[in-house]
Order: sequence, then structure tokens, then C-alpha cells
Amino acid sequence: MIVITAPTGQIGRNVVRELAKLGASARLVARDASKLDPDVRARFEVVEGSHGDSAVLDRALEGADALFWLVPPNAALTLEQAYLDFTRPVVEAARKHQVRRIVSVTALGRGTRWAHEAGLVSASIAMDDLLMSAGSGFRGMAMPSFMDNVARQAAAIREKGLFFGPIDGDVRLPATATSDMGVVGAQLLDDATWSGQEEVAVLGPEDLSNLEMAEIMSQVLGRSIRYQQIPYASFKQQFLDRGASESFAQGYVDMYRAKEEGMDAAGAKRAAIRTSTDFRTWVERVLKPVVLA
Repeated sequence: MIVITAPTGQIGRNVVRELAKLGASARLVARDASKLDPDVRARFEVVEGSHGDSAVLDRALEGADALFWLVPPNAALTLEQAYLDFTRPVVEAARKHQVRRIVSVTALGRGTRWAHEAGLVSASIAMDDLLMSAGSGFRGMAMPSFMDNVARQAAAIREKGLFFGPIDGDVRLPATATSDMGVVGAQLLDDATWSGQEEVAVLGPEDLSNLEMAEIMSQVLGRSIRYQQIPYASFKQQFLDRGASESFAQGYVDMYRAKEEGMDAAGAKRAAIRTSTDFRTWVERVLKPVVLA
């Protein structure tokens, strides 16, 4: 039995879809089961509740062989509360139920000079250390930025022909499609042959700058799209204005500064899984329908 947390999120729903294709047995932990597609509810067992709750985890992990772990975003908390405090109950539950394998979603950065000063990245690395203390086999799918994050700015792209960020437009960075993260995650969960504990970088087929992304978007969307760099102070204030804690808002700043200084590029030099979806394909499949809707 494979247990999936956050099955309605960007990555979790892709993991669920791929496991269905593989014919795997799975149990989904969902805070609100009504948000799952009806066919998913019919196909898989569902445990309703928060996967930060010890009682919910105790029910969900009964008889489990593998666990997919993803911390839900909660920017109102401190980084320690959101990543470590939320994860502690699952470590005890995994030990109790002797879960053999855990697959988590984490970030590039381990082994680089930025590992302890990169905000959300540092928190995710600390979370992985905590998960590995359960003694299960472990694979951390270490990802760079998601292509799908660009879609969050679909309105600005549609209305202004702009997307924004704090990183210099010429800096090339790796990026991954969340659909590909789902494929890799499902394959790891369905494969009972691996053991040991390690993080594995999951990277798209190319590194691109934001200026190069803007050019590709312009070609696919048939209109001029520009990237506009914003100051880090303004970038942080956007998160504070949306209700993020000081810890979380500063964590985003520290993470993006580390990316701009080369953290993802350094992390990508280690052994990695290269996925198939390039940015042009992602724009055609995902962004274009949203922008033109």
C-alpha cells in the first residue's frame, strides 16, 4: 500500500494520476475529500484529515509500504513550524508502522555553500534530515523552480504582457514541470527494489534565463511578453501583504538570492534525473490555455 499526502496539490495530483496508470494500490490523505475528483475517490481509498495530525497518520499508515510526503504551503507560519513541526508526527508514525520507503519533495541545495542560508531550501533540507531519522529508505526529489509557478502570473501576462521576479533576467536556472515530478514520484513509490537514503535532483531538459523564457512565451502566445526584475524589498513585501509571516517572507528572499548566486546550478551538477518536458512544450500545454482563457 502506498500512502499519498497532499493529493490535490500541484505535484500530488500528478503522482495520483500516474499511480492510477501503473495500477498501484494507494491511500490518499486529504484534508477535504470533496476536492478530489470523483473518479479518484472511486479508484483509491481516502483518509480525511490533515497529514500533520498524529491520529490521521496512524490510520493512514496502517499496513503502508511506501509514503509520499509533501508539506503543504502555509506562509502564515514560521519556516520551522511549517516544515519541521508539521513533519515530526509522521516520523513517529513511520517508525511505528515500519514504513519501508519514503519519497519527499525537497529542494536543490544540499551539499552547496548555501545549504544553511537559503530560506525555504534550508528548511526543506532540515525536513529531509528529520524524515531520514525514521530509518526508512528515503528518496528526496530535489527540484529547482517549477515552470508551473509562471502560471501564477497568468493575469499579468494576459493583461500587461509582463511577468515579474527578483532574479537578474540573464541568470540561467534549471526548471521542472510538476507533471514530470509526478511521473518520477510515482515510479519511485511503485518500485519496491530500492533502499538507502539520498536526495536525487529532478531537472527539466534545459536551463533558461527569465529573458529566454519571455522570448519563448512571446513566440508561443503570439504577442510580446517581457520579464521585469523587481527589488528584493518589493518581492518580500508582496508576501507580507498576502499574510506571510516575517520568517516565511524572508525565507523566500533568501531562497531566491541563493538561486541567483548559483545554488541551483551547483546542485544540478550532481547526479540527476532529467525529465522530458521543455519550457516551450509546457507553455503550449499549460500556460497558453490559461492565458487565452
